[in-house]
Amino acid sequence: MNPASTGPAGVPPQRRRFRRPRRVFAQVLLMQLATAAGVAVLATGLFLAPLSAQLDDQAMRRALAIAETTASPQVAGALLDSEPSADGPVQAEAERIRRSTGARYVVIMDRRGVRWSHTDPHKIGEVVSTDPSRALAGRHVMGIESGTLGRSARGKVPLHGHDGRIVGAVSVGIAYDSVRDRLLAAIPGLLPYAGGALAVGALASYVISRRLQRKTHDLAFSDISALLAEREAMLHAIREGVVALDGAGRIRLLNDEAQRLLGLGPEAGGALLEDALGPGRTTDVLAGRVAGEDLVTVRGPRVLIANRMPTDDGGAVATLRDRTELERLGRELDSTRGLIDALRAQDHEHANRMHTLLGLLELGMHHEAVEFVTESVGVHRATAEQVTEKIHDPLLASLLVGKATVAAERGVSLRIASGTLLPDRLVDPRGLVTVVGNLVDNALDAAATSEDPRIEIEAVAEDRTVVVRVSDSGPGVPEELRGLVFLEGWSTKEPPAHGRRGLGLALVRRFAERQGGTARVAEARAAAGGGAEFTVVLPEALADPGLVRALAAANEAGRRTGPRH
Repeated sequence: MNPASTGPAGVPPQRRRFRRPRRVFAQVLLMQLATAAGVAVLATGLFLAPLSAQLDDQAMRRALAIAETTASPQVAGALLDSEPSADGPVQAEAERIRRSTGARYVVIMDRRGVRWSHTDPHKIGEVVSTDPSRALAGRHVMGIESGTLGRSARGKVPLHGHDGRIVGAVSVGIAYDSVRDRLLAAIPGLLPYAGGALAVGALASYVISRRLQRKTHDLAFSDISALLAEREAMLHAIREGVVALDGAGRIRLLNDEAQRLLGLGPEAGGALLEDALGPGRTTDVLAGRVAGEDLVTVRGPRVLIANRMPTDDGGAVATLRDRTELERLGRELDSTRGLIDALRAQDHEHANRMHTLLGLLELGMHHEAVEFVTESVGVHRATAEQVTEKIHDPLLASLLVGKATVAAERGVSLRIASGTLLPDRLVDPRGLVTVVGNLVDNALDAAATSEDPRIEIEAVAEDRTVVVRVSDSGPGVPEELRGLVFLEGWSTKEPPAHGRRGLGLALVRRFAERQGGTARVAEARAAAGGGAEFTVVLPEALADPGLVRALAAANEAGRRTGPRH
C-alpha cells in the first residue's frame, strides 16, 4: 500500500472526519461569520421578494395597457369585416403593435376564441390555448400564465364594436423571462452592499472573538465548563468560608461554609452586603472599610479571621476562618496558666506558713501556733462564704472564688459589693460565667497598674433581669474611646502568644445583645476609687420562680418514688 494514500495512523483519506475547532476563539468566529452570512442572505431575500412581486405587477399592468390600446374600434371593425388570415388587416395591426411595444405576442380573437392574429401565422384560425371567457364576459384579466409561447405576464381585455357590443377579446403577453432578467440584473447592484455588510460583520466577529480569546485564555468551551464545575465543587467542599462581592457591594458567591459561619442562607446571593449582614465590624471588614490581614471579627457566637483580596472588576473575594475553638482553647490556656500561677503562689505561701507553724511549735509557742492556723484558714473560708452567701449559682460562685485567689496572688483586692444577691435560677449560667469571667479578667489587668489595686463585683436580680457591674481602680476608659472597647480586635494590651486580644469584651457585648440586653462602660463611681465600671444588663436571665419550684418538686417526687420494676 502506498503510504501517501493514508492519513495519520493509517486512516484512508476518505474516512477522515472533519473535526470542529475546540477553541472558543475559532468557534465564536465561525458562528458569527455564519450568522453574518445568513443575515446577509436573509436581508437580500427580503429585499428581492417584494421587488419580484413589484416587477411582476408592473409587467402585468403593462400587458394590460397594451391590450387596452389594441382593443380599439378600428380593430373591432376590421375583425367584423374580414376573415382570419396571415395577411389580413387584424394580423397586420397586431404585429405592428407587438413590434412597437416589445410584447411577446398580441393575440386578437373573436367571440368563439378563434385567433385572428398570432406571432406564428400558422396558428391563425385556431382556438386559443387559454380560457378567454372572463375577457369575453367584459372583465379585464391580469396574471402570469403558461401558453403555447411559454410563461408570460398577460393582460386580457374585451374588444367592443362601434355599437358597444363585445365582438371579441385582445390578449397581450410580455415574456416572463424578461421580468426575471430584470430581477437578476438588479442582483449585481446589491452584491456590493451585501458584501460590505458581510465584511463588517466578519470584522466585528474577529474583534469580538479576539477579545473572548484574551478573556478566556484561549480555552475551549468544554474546558471552561469543566473549570466552572470544578470551581463549584471546590468552593463548596473546602472548610473555609468564601464570599465574592461585585463592584456595587452585592454578594455574587457564598459557599456553604460562609453561609454557616455568617448565619446566612442561599437567598443572600445577589443581596447587598449591608442588607444581608447588617451594620457592624464584620460588614466593614468584608466591604474593605477596615484594612489589614487576618482581621478578627465576631459574628454571633463565632470568632472569625477574615482576609480580603480586591478583583479587577472593582469587587473583592473574602475568606473566613473559624477561630472560635482556637480562641476558646487559648482562653482556657490563659485560665489554666493563671490557675497554675495561683497554685504555685499558694504552694509557696503554704510552705511559708508551714515553716512558720513549725517554728512556733519548736519554740513551744503552742497558743500562738493555734491562733496562726485559725487566722490563715479563716481568711480563705471567709472569702468562700462571702461569695456563696451572695451568689447562689454554683458555677458563678466557683468562678468568683477562683478569681479571688488569682487576684490575691496579683496583689489586687477583689470585693463582692454589699448589694449583691443572685438566686440559683439562671437560664444560662455558662453564658453568665463567660460575661463575668471576661469582665473580671479585664478589670484585673487594668487594676494591677494602679497604686491601690482593687476590684468590686456587683450582681443583682431585678425581677427576671440580671445586672452585672464590675468596677476597677485602673486608669479608666476615656470618653472618646468608650465606643471602641467593645469592638473586635480593639485592645490596649499586647497580644498573647496564642493569638489576639480584643475579643473578651466583644464577646460580652454579643452575648448581651443576643439576650436582648446591653453592655456599656462608664467612669467608676466614687465609692470604687475611680477607674472604669462595666455594666451588663441581661433581661429574662432568670427562670420563673414558679416553674423552678415545680421542677424541683417533680424531681423530689421522682427521687422518692424511685424506679419501678
